Amino acid sequence: MDAFQSIEAFVRVAETLSFSKAARRLGVSRSVVTSRVKQLEDLIRAPLFHRTTRNVTLTEIGETFYPECSALLRDSEHLLERMREMKGTPAGVLRVHVLPGFVHGQFIDLIGGFQRRYPEIMLDLTVSDAIVDPVREGYDCALQIFNPVSDSLVARRLFPWRPVFCADRGYLEAHGAPRAPDDLLGHRLGLYSRYPSGDVWEFRRGGATRSVVLEPSLRTNSVYLLRDYAASGAGISCIPTLLAYDGLVAGTLERVLPDYDLASFWLCAVYPSARSVTQKLRVFLESLEAAPRHEAPWDQELIDRGLLSTTPELR
Repeated sequence: MDAFQSIEAFVRVAETLSFSKAARRLGVSRSVVTSRVKQLEDLIRAPLFHRTTRNVTLTEIGETFYPECSALLRDSEHLLERMREMKGTPAGVLRVHVLPGFVHGQFIDLIGGFQRRYPEIMLDLTVSDAIVDPVREGYDCALQIFNPVSDSLVARRLFPWRPVFCADRGYLEAHGAPRAPDDLLGHRLGLYSRYPSGDVWEFRRGGATRSVVLEPSLRTNSVYLLRDYAASGAGISCIPTLLAYDGLVAGTLERVLPDYDLASFWLCAVYPSARSVTQKLRVFLESLEAAPRHEAPWDQELIDRGLLSTTPELR
C-alpha cells in the first residue's frame, strides 16, 4: 500500500464527493481510487465514507481526519513546488476556479500567452459562479467578485468588474429608452442572480445615489444568457463590460442610462494565505495583473470611445 496515494485519493473524493470526479482529477480509473480509499479504510479499520447509489458523504471519522489529510497533502505539494523552484522553472498542475463571465476572449488570449511563457504549467480550470473555499475544494485559487467564505483566505484585487445596463436598439425604439433609474421598473429586465447586493441596485450620477429595487423578467446565473437576452431584443440586461464590450463597440448593443454609473466590484484572486503562494500561482497572478493595469483594457477602450465613464467608486 502506498499511504500517500491512498491519502490523496481520500482527500480528492472528500473534496468532490464523487469517486468518478476524484478519478478524473487524479488521472486514474475509478476502480483505482476505490481501491486506494479501501486500503486506507482497512488500515484504520473504519469507513471514511457513507456510500449510496446516488451520494457519497463523509463519515464522522472521515470528517475528523479530512482537514489534517488535506493539510498534509497541501504541504507535500508545496514542498515539491519549492524543490521545483530551485531549478527556476514553474511547473505542475495549477487548479483555478473561474467566474463564468471572465472566461471570454480576453481571458483566452491571456491563457495562450501564459502557457507560451510557462509551458510546464498545466491549467486545470473549473468554470462556475459557485462561491467556493479553495482549501476545502482543492483549488490553488478562485477568481471571483464575491467575498471570501473565510477570514483565513486572502483576496488579492486584480481589476474592477464593471456592470452596465444594455439593450438592442430595436427594443429601445419599440419600448422607449429609460431616462432615470426608476424607468427600468416599466421594462423587461434580465438580471444576474448572484449580484452581490441582491435586488437592490445603486445608480450614481454626479455624487448623488439612487437605490432602486428591481424585479427581473429573467433571473439567471449565466451572464452569457443575459447578453444574448439583450442582443435579441427581448429586454434590458445588466452585464459586465467584459461581455458588453463587443456589442457596444459594434453598435449591436446600446448602453442604457449612460449618465448613471453602477457600483463596481473587484475581481479578486482568493487563495489560502500569502505564505502558501507557490511559484506557479505567483506567476499566474502576476500575468493577470500585468494585463489590465489600472483599467481593464476593454474598459479603457470604452472610456476612450466615450461609452463609459472613468472608474466609479469601488466596493
